[in-house]
Amino acid sequence: MAKKKSAQDILMWGLMALLIAGLGGFGIDGFLSQRVTAIGTVGGRDIDAQAYSRALQTEMRAFGEQIGQTVSFEQARAFGIDAAVRRQMVTQAALENEADRIGISVGDENVQRTLTSIRAFQGPTGSFDMETYRFQLENIGQTPAQFEADVRRDAARGILQAATAAGIETPDNLRSALVGFYGTRHSFDLFTLTEANLDAPVAAPDEAAIQAYYEANIEEFTAPETRAITYAWLTPEMLRETVEVDDTTLRALYDERIETYVQPERRLVERLIYPDEAAAQAAMDRITEGSASFDDLVSERNLTLEDADLGDVSEAQLGAAGAPVFALDDPGSVTGPHATNLGPALFRMNAILNAQEVTFDEAREELHAELAGDRARRAIADQQEGFDDLLAGGATLEDLANETPMVLGTIDWSVESAEGIAAYTEFGEAAQVITEDDFPELLRLSDGGVFALRLDSITAPAPRPVDEVRAAATAGARAVAVERALLALAQGLSVELAQQGAQDFAEAQELTPETFEAITRLDTLPQVPQAMLEDLFAADSDGPVVHVSDERALLALAGEPQAADLEDEQTQRLVAAIDEQIGSALAQDVYEYFARALESEAGISLNQAAIDAVHVNFN
Repeated sequence: MAKKKSAQDILMWGLMALLIAGLGGFGIDGFLSQRVTAIGTVGGRDIDAQAYSRALQTEMRAFGEQIGQTVSFEQARAFGIDAAVRRQMVTQAALENEADRIGISVGDENVQRTLTSIRAFQGPTGSFDMETYRFQLENIGQTPAQFEADVRRDAARGILQAATAAGIETPDNLRSALVGFYGTRHSFDLFTLTEANLDAPVAAPDEAAIQAYYEANIEEFTAPETRAITYAWLTPEMLRETVEVDDTTLRALYDERIETYVQPERRLVERLIYPDEAAAQAAMDRITEGSASFDDLVSERNLTLEDADLGDVSEAQLGAAGAPVFALDDPGSVTGPHATNLGPALFRMNAILNAQEVTFDEAREELHAELAGDRARRAIADQQEGFDDLLAGGATLEDLANETPMVLGTIDWSVESAEGIAAYTEFGEAAQVITEDDFPELLRLSDGGVFALRLDSITAPAPRPVDEVRAAATAGARAVAVERALLALAQGLSVELAQQGAQDFAEAQELTPETFEAITRLDTLPQVPQAMLEDLFAADSDGPVVHVSDERALLALAGEPQAADLEDEQTQRLVAAIDEQIGSALAQDVYEYFARALESEAGISLNQAAIDAVHVNFN
């Protein structure tokens, strides 16, 4: 009996050893000892495992919101999110370690100020609430002591980080170079040449020119991939005529919306309120004697016309002021002061809007269409489960069309398709990704309809025959010929422009130039192509620049560039933007170098088993 018990003990301890080894394989290295709470250390500072887990969750959630879908841990790892979070945690630990070393800390008052300013911790009265504070922390698995320690560390780390960036400014030579590049002012005279300026019209292209253009621009004449698709669909519009709506229901909806269909006479009105009757009367006296306008009075009150605007109102909506305001006949007239619930006010009437009435008979068709559409959408929604069941049971689209109200159709779909069902974005998205191996499934349309589709075949992109696109190829070949002739003309005239100057050249050629002055790289000129602007900015003074596109030639003469105007508001905004962006970038670089140096000096140790244990919770 003793031998049997001994054998059982040996077996039990053997299984226990295997269990411990197995748990160790899952990263729970604290099964027999202390529970693992850190994924590593930087100097004397632990990198908290829970903080790493929370940071990783936050980054995964933010990335998921950015791409519009939930991110799995494997996806996060593929994008390097986990490594980036660990890098951030290491940097934070290094800064906290240094803050401890040199004695940076914040007092209880600062911590309290931070806690009471966090809206999540505020109660119904809008002030800090201790129960709300504790409840919110419990939801994220933290105690007040832990959270307040985090706040204290964050503040100390922020002080150290701010100190590294203090005094970092944009170098003067870099600022000057950038201001010079973007702020230098350029002037030029621009002449536009068209086919009308040629000695003779350009002849129609021959067959060889058409064929050459077709071959050189074959992508322009290539038909996109075409997908032969069979579909079944049902929309509210298909059912609307079959839906019955009785007059009683239509009349009830009309009566419900009577304020929309029957509107009394209204006025467009502005109102200016005063603190007392005397101030309001004094203001009205100034308008009456002509020493001030309603606009002047609005400005004097530090208000805008938007602040005074009441929109279109009825007489009843204006209360005691209704009758006098509606007695005004001339738009722009002012009346007052009149009592309001906010105080005495002046009113300006800006327009008269006549009464409007849409009778029930006039609104019947609109109301019927709306109610019938709603009922048709509900009818489709009620049948959707049945459609799904048929497809799940192996029914084909043809079966679906035979056994339900759904309508069968076919389409040779491409990205250019926009008629019928192809007008729906949802259908286009599905048509683009479906494969021949996919089974039809029911999908929804934006108007409440449903559809299912099947891919029958794919026709690869292929050039359209030249005879099919002859008109476009002919127009393209002729445009090339026109631009070639204009380029030759502009290049010849550019020599004369440089020799004669813009004014004499304009008189000699009977052309009217468009003059541009003080143009910088910050300006946008829709009439001048960007490529030509860059050429003009780089051109020598009195140098000609030619640009040909869209069957016109642009011929310009660059003027003498002028240095950036440092007093100009646009230039001042440029300088501020340079200082902000470059200064911030330099400060960030300094901070990164400082953090790396701290990490190197303190030493980094990561516990891969603990990291894996955290990651297990994400799988």
